[in-house]
Amino acid sequence: MVEEGKKAPDFTLPANGGEKIKLSQFQGRPVVIYFYPKDDTSGCTKEAIAFTELLPEFDKIGAAIIGISPDSAESHDKFIAKHDLGVMLAADEEKKVAEKYGVWVEKSMYGRKFMGVERSTFLIDPKGKVAKVWRKVKVNGHADAVLEAARELAG
Repeated sequence: MVEEGKKAPDFTLPANGGEKIKLSQFQGRPVVIYFYPKDDTSGCTKEAIAFTELLPEFDKIGAAIIGISPDSAESHDKFIAKHDLGVMLAADEEKKVAEKYGVWVEKSMYGRKFMGVERSTFLIDPKGKVAKVWRKVKVNGHADAVLEAARELAG
């Protein structure tokens, strides 16, 4: 389980546009990692749009934003194109990164239990330590709260 004050587990994942994203490549700047269940579903779309709308504000403080879901990089490309998203999206198809961060959990819907991503966000400081964790995220107002915390972190 990833906790505040601990080093954030590094990872390398395929991303949109044929890129590869490695967390350590962002050393020296704040990084927002947000885990979400699925491309192009209502809550996930709202969250991605909210982060995209605030991207200029995150850019001002030098913060990178990475969205991670179990969807493929190709799915991410379609999701980005459909909603004109500006955030980087990484594909964790094997759920290894979600497991490292403790967000691949048993969920329950309509009495049925299944494994899935618990919507969570991690703010990583420029030295690679976890500065803040949001678990069981509610989408409305979340991107604003993350921006506020990132601003405080950036000083």
